[in-house]
Amino acid sequence: MSQSTVAKRYAQALFEAANESKLLTEVGQDLAELSKVLADTPELLTLLSAPKVSVERKKQFIGEIFAGAQPVVINVLQLLVERKRFNEVVNVVEEFDRLSADSQGFARATVFSTRPLSEEERTEISAAFAKRVNKNSLAIDNVIDESLIGGIRVQIGNDIFDSSVKGKLARLQKALTR
Repeated sequence: MSQSTVAKRYAQALFEAANESKLLTEVGQDLAELSKVLADTPELLTLLSAPKVSVERKKQFIGEIFAGAQPVVINVLQLLVERKRFNEVVNVVEEFDRLSADSQGFARATVFSTRPLSEEERTEISAAFAKRVNKNSLAIDNVIDESLIGGIRVQIGNDIFDSSVKGKLARLQKALTR
């Protein structure tokens, strides 16, 4: 989760512009694609953050590479280049996703389990834990962690709900050694 004040400001501005234009979904999709591109080609982030490449050339790269993206996304990317803040782009995307999810009443959750969850289990977990964090629903990322022995551990932002056998045993051990 982003802790950068700079990233939060850019993400907030991007969110407000996208929301005002009723383009939250489209901008979110463009940013997801941007994240994918940066993950697949980390050299691009290095290039767009490099001090030896001119700002105009970097802006030209952005215009060419992300030609199909929403103009507001391209403008923010070019602004990050101008202000020599392109290294914050990943944090901006994360913060935008969080703002967008909050405004739409859902949150991202990581569910650690010993095996892949079925759709029915995902739905039940989403319904149960969404109420605990005052959201309508949760977008669940399932991570397999065989060290849990059994049960699940759910992480929603900074909140962790641990009902795994491993967690219960650790709490029991702690209580017994007091």
